[in-house]
Amino acid sequence: MNAKPAPDELDLQAQEAVREMRRQAEKLSDGQLDMMFRGARSFNGWTDEAVTDDQIRQIYDLMKMGPTSANVCPLRIKIIRSDEAKAKLKAILFDNNKEKTVQAPAIAIFGNDHAFYEHNAKLTPFRPTAIKERMTDNPKMIAPWANLNGTLQAAYFMMAVRAVGLDAGPMQGLDKPAADEAFWAGTEVKTNFICAFGRGNETTVFKRHPRFDFDEACELL
Repeated sequence: MNAKPAPDELDLQAQEAVREMRRQAEKLSDGQLDMMFRGARSFNGWTDEAVTDDQIRQIYDLMKMGPTSANVCPLRIKIIRSDEAKAKLKAILFDNNKEKTVQAPAIAIFGNDHAFYEHNAKLTPFRPTAIKERMTDNPKMIAPWANLNGTLQAAYFMMAVRAVGLDAGPMQGLDKPAADEAFWAGTEVKTNFICAFGRGNETTVFKRHPRFDFDEACELL
């Protein structure tokens, strides 16, 4: 068996950074938990309040820290805000999603890059060829890895939207092959879903649907 390598200086610095973070960080308050989970809703209507470049970059910088398998980070995002880009997106949305989506101040198109392994050397420099070799030797693994990890990152994005005080409205109601052609042509990126975000209009919120109780969904073993 290969022996586990001894931690280098960067490993030791990372470990100390986690210890310091734990010393300084506090648990989320009830209000923050409500904003992130218990009180948060998926929105179908929006105010006119703009989403700024700084907010979008903050959302991304939070999202990118979430874990993916071997740090493959396959998510690619198109942020739609201009009238021209919204018209391009509207043409490939399902009819009942057209108006409510393009009214949002910003819409993220989430795509999963099926050539994610080409970035192996940048994202895992201590194993610069491992993932690429694994995927090229096992091409049937590419789509499942791209889809699982890209969807994880898209979920992190939505939670980051809430963390900065905005609202999210995810949906799958679009022609995905047409979206691939319109927004990802010439790449190996495949459209996953979209998410409108901004300041939600509370008057568009419906009653909350039920969720499973713990004992219905979980088993302690």
